[in-house]
Amino acid sequence: MAQPETVPHARGERPRPRGGQVAVPCWFMRGGTSKGPFFRADDLPGDRASRDAVLLAAMGSPDPRQIDGLGGADPLTSKAGVVGRSGRADADLEFLFAQLQPASDAVDTTPNCGNMLAAVVPFAIESGLLEPAGETTTARVLTLNTGMVAEITVRTPEGEDGRYVEYAGDRRIDGVPGTAAPVTIGFLDTAGSVCSALLPTGNVRDRVEADGVGTVDVTCIDNGMPLVIVAAADLGRTGYETAAELDADDELKQRVEALRLACGELMGLGDVSAKNYPKMTLVAPPARGGTISTRSFIPHVCHASIGVLAAVTAATACVLDGTVAHDLAEVPGGTDVTVSVEHPAGEFSVELGLAGPGTQHVTRSALVRTARLIMVGDVLVPHSAWKSEEDQG
Repeated sequence: MAQPETVPHARGERPRPRGGQVAVPCWFMRGGTSKGPFFRADDLPGDRASRDAVLLAAMGSPDPRQIDGLGGADPLTSKAGVVGRSGRADADLEFLFAQLQPASDAVDTTPNCGNMLAAVVPFAIESGLLEPAGETTTARVLTLNTGMVAEITVRTPEGEDGRYVEYAGDRRIDGVPGTAAPVTIGFLDTAGSVCSALLPTGNVRDRVEADGVGTVDVTCIDNGMPLVIVAAADLGRTGYETAAELDADDELKQRVEALRLACGELMGLGDVSAKNYPKMTLVAPPARGGTISTRSFIPHVCHASIGVLAAVTAATACVLDGTVAHDLAEVPGGTDVTVSVEHPAGEFSVELGLAGPGTQHVTRSALVRTARLIMVGDVLVPHSAWKSEEDQG
């Protein structure tokens, strides 16, 4: 089966002017339940301010509809990835995740995104950064946001013109229509990705007081994504509401935000009012045969499903004795467990390895996502947004 050539032009080649705009090589990809443009690091300005200006222009932010760019007017579709080859011995690629917001000019490169991470290796192969190495290709990806390393495997069968990324397959993930080829992600060291430790307060459970909330029990935890886990019942909700119902619940969202601000300080994150983390996760007993039911805020909108690393962190909380999640979860026994995290769009299975029975040390976490290349070509941004170091000099 012949595969189309997808590299629009050479890596690092200076972007081309066109009608007062600059054409920047771009691969638009779905990763898990998110999507957004991916760029080679060498194709973007080297300084952060200019790079962020290009990303904002490409997405069409700030504008609630992102009508003048590629963004989809939702945090899940206001994401971008920047990828380059790594010079480190323990990594093949380096990935910088950028979270943008429709109505904001902020570009947050502090947290990880496990969904967009699923598209990194397919993108690297498509863009010429990585050569496929057999029927499957495995690469180690360093996330520059937090220093986490993930081992990612994709299918790369032989075609008439050489090996290519296989997107077709029978793997289904909730929150994405249809099926696709699996992308296997193994997280090598995610504890304390942003915070100081897996349990940044030093406790599996804290009693926190917040304005309009009173005093409630929470678990503050970071195994790839800083989360505050609170029982939905303690906020007067069932935990089985739809995402739309929770988004329309202004009273709840005000209380959740007050609790988030209080917990941010407790977790050593300082004032988190302008940050996308910690995420707030409401939990309840499982409703559909899983391990636990979740409703995740990112941080001010209820997630249509749940983020990859939020699912890993919530699953980790389920297996730790004494956490808010453990009290409500139906956890399987053993040292290798699969935790089924229920969310508004279905469920998310996370494989966890434990050091031993009754331990609170998680040795590994792994999961399966899917990804797809949607578009390849150039994204055009106004020339005023492109100010490389050479232009500034």
